[in-house]
Amino acid sequence: MNGGRITAADELGYEFDCPAFSFDPTAYEHRVYQGFGKADENEPLVCGPNIKDWPELPPLNENMLLRVCAYITDPVTTTDELIPSGETGSFRSNPMGLAEFTLSRRVPGYVARAKAVMADEKARKAGECPAGVQAVLDQIRTIPGFEGLKDESVDLSSTIYAVKPGDGSAREQAASCQRVLLGGANITVEYATKRYRSNLINWGMVPFVMVGEPDFADDDYIFVPGIRAALDGDMTKIPAYVLGETVKPLTLANAPLTDEEKEIIRCGSLIHYNRNKKNA
Repeated sequence: MNGGRITAADELGYEFDCPAFSFDPTAYEHRVYQGFGKADENEPLVCGPNIKDWPELPPLNENMLLRVCAYITDPVTTTDELIPSGETGSFRSNPMGLAEFTLSRRVPGYVARAKAVMADEKARKAGECPAGVQAVLDQIRTIPGFEGLKDESVDLSSTIYAVKPGDGSAREQAASCQRVLLGGANITVEYATKRYRSNLINWGMVPFVMVGEPDFADDDYIFVPGIRAALDGDMTKIPAYVLGETVKPLTLANAPLTDEEKEIIRCGSLIHYNRNKKNA
């Protein structure tokens, strides 16, 4: 048009006449739910098949019994090794479904071990303590000062040991996936990032660091007595015991925690902490 010359619209002598427009909401009224201001609290919420509730996260008991479910000696363990990214994101609304991938690229046996700990603790709480766990509890009572230990004052959970975990992204699933598998703590030489350590705390896990060399291995049990009270101490030397053929002393520590962080751990998670504040 116009001999190939680029022509401005105002040079063409064309006058634009905007046609009248009237919005017809019929299609939206028929196809889009109009629920604003019409809440019905008696109507049950319908969730898709991949939307699941968070499992119960127990508060911190007086004493802690940990079973080592992953022992990692690599110089650094990334968040992507703790919980892979990518296609696993489709399980973000399914906590236990996502947890199935925990450490899958680094310690493939971790999930099965952690689930075995969950099963043992569930049976114990139901009054059917597995023989192996009962033997460990009985062994604790052979330690001077713990002869009168009550089984109900101890909670069993899983732990991982890693030299320097949490490098990389700050996604909280690296911690929450351990927690829904009844993770109670991490034991490390140091934490790669402050954010990963904070995520552990927010999910109710104790962020232990080693004092000295780790004298334990996969499947060992570690007894941490008086852990609730220990959070109010200086936390530079927390006594613990490795249980096996013999009882070996172990020293753990915690970097400083705020009063709020201590209470979050005691409550079992930030979710419970906020719920308790709301109901106070």
